[in-house]
Amino acid sequence: MSSDFESYEQDFAVLTADVTGRIARVPKLLGDEKKQMVASIEKQLEEARELLEQMELEVREIPPQSRGMYSSRMRSYKQEMGKLEADFKRSRIAYSDEVRNELLGDDGNSSENQRAHLLDNTERLERSSQRLEAGYQIAVETEQIGQEMLENLSHDREKIQRARERLRETDANLGKSSRILTGMLRSLFELVISLDMCTFYLIKQHPSVSVMSKFLCCYSAS
Repeated sequence: MSSDFESYEQDFAVLTADVTGRIARVPKLLGDEKKQMVASIEKQLEEARELLEQMELEVREIPPQSRGMYSSRMRSYKQEMGKLEADFKRSRIAYSDEVRNELLGDDGNSSENQRAHLLDNTERLERSSQRLEAGYQIAVETEQIGQEMLENLSHDREKIQRARERLRETDANLGKSSRILTGMLRSLFELVISLDMCTFYLIKQHPSVSVMSKFLCCYSAS
């Protein structure tokens, strides 16, 4: 699973490095060449977003105990992606200002305020996007924590169920042992009573047996 993530990671690094170089060239291009470059960069940015989505899916499949490191790397890549998109927007704005200044001459200087305002709005949008991304990441991490807690609770429930089953088996064994001991004590008690009755009967019928019994008792004691 981690090998797939690392493969996507390498593709993302190569792609973003190429996009960074192309973005730096946009303000210097004109006409059809510039349009082709912009279209090519837009396509590459879309490919980079798809790679991020694939990496996100791979991270979700990684075991929770190893997921933290990959989640941190994902946050870094998403920030890098946001910076690339912001740089791409700025490069296109810079190109538009250059063309307008060339066409209007000195009147083009009046567009500086508009350009500053547009850049400010772009930065605000970028910050809003980063906050949304941070909120989304928190939601994902919260979901992961919730899943881990549910898994732990499920394991604890299984342990409790097994402990209850062992306790029931122990209770059953104790009950069986108690019944066996009770039966043995009852049989022993009945045997003692029978012996006492037999002894009493013999003594009553044969007094000499009483003397012999006393003699045997004294002999045993000596």
